[in-house]
Amino acid sequence: MRVPSRVLSRQIGFNMTPMIDVVFQLIIFFLLSSHLAKQETQLPLPLPEATSGRDLQLDDRARVTVNVLADGALLVANRPISADELARRLRERIEQHGTDLEVRIRADRTVPYAACEPVMLSCARAGIWNVSYAVYRREETRP
Repeated sequence: MRVPSRVLSRQIGFNMTPMIDVVFQLIIFFLLSSHLAKQETQLPLPLPEATSGRDLQLDDRARVTVNVLADGALLVANRPISADELARRLRERIEQHGTDLEVRIRADRTVPYAACEPVMLSCARAGIWNVSYAVYRREETRP
């Protein structure tokens, strides 16, 4: 048997192209999702006034913002949703994030409580205890 005099050695390397593609896709996804989350809380609604309350806390807690329009329509992520669909989505979010889920209700100041009640009932049925209303302080009242 003949012994090769020259050993061919190849360097082992990784093809980084697919990994770079995935990283760019993740960056785009997080940029878009954060932009949509900001749009949701910036929907122009004449919120009710309050003399007391807490300042907006920006933390890493999982949060669902429900907008209640003047005609009583519910919006989640700027899309119309029914009360039954809201309850289903809240249960899904609890399965994903645990019971530390916060629901923030942004309701038009002209909306009667009857329009907000389905949101509160959906939260109660899903076991969510952390529900808050977005309001303006009297000195910050906007048209």
